[in-house]
Amino acid sequence: MVGRPRSEQARRAILEAALRLCERDGYPNVTLKGIAEEAGTGRQTLYRWWDTKADLLLEAMTYLVESSRAPSQADLQTFLRETFALADGTVGRVVAGLMAEAQSDPALGERLRARLIGPRRATLRAVLERMPPPPGTDLDLLIDMIFGVMWYRLLNRHAPLDASLAEDITTLVARIGASPGPDEERPG
Repeated sequence: MVGRPRSEQARRAILEAALRLCERDGYPNVTLKGIAEEAGTGRQTLYRWWDTKADLLLEAMTYLVESSRAPSQADLQTFLRETFALADGTVGRVVAGLMAEAQSDPALGERLRARLIGPRRATLRAVLERMPPPPGTDLDLLIDMIFGVMWYRLLNRHAPLDASLAEDITTLVARIGASPGPDEERPG
């Protein structure tokens, strides 16, 4: 990113314009030219600050998610409710577009994991560690299962991402914590 320093006001206007266009037109149909026009800035500004549409939208997602991120002190149900509300809107559609593009661009996949997915996983881990999970629980697997449900519903649109799902997952995780482990005797 060479050239003049970014104007924070222009940066926010561009990121918000990109999100509006994704909401209106869908991720695949958004172009840097369209974003520049929507933001009222020149394309050269966008190309000076971002190499690709994916880089710009990854920054927009990071900006949006960080500004509305559920704190790691939240209980599991609150964290999931807020996460699902974000994912059910523009954020989910944009991140799904970024993930699709990352399948053929490993460097984008790394940036996506480092800047967006990794921090969300870390926050969920902190929430789960406070519960605490039963001894021997593979937290990475539990995190994959929780986010796997979210992605499956987001991509297939067969069932809602809503507060009810957050409650169901919270109840299921609590049951896992209450069940005897594989080395423990079941009451009988």
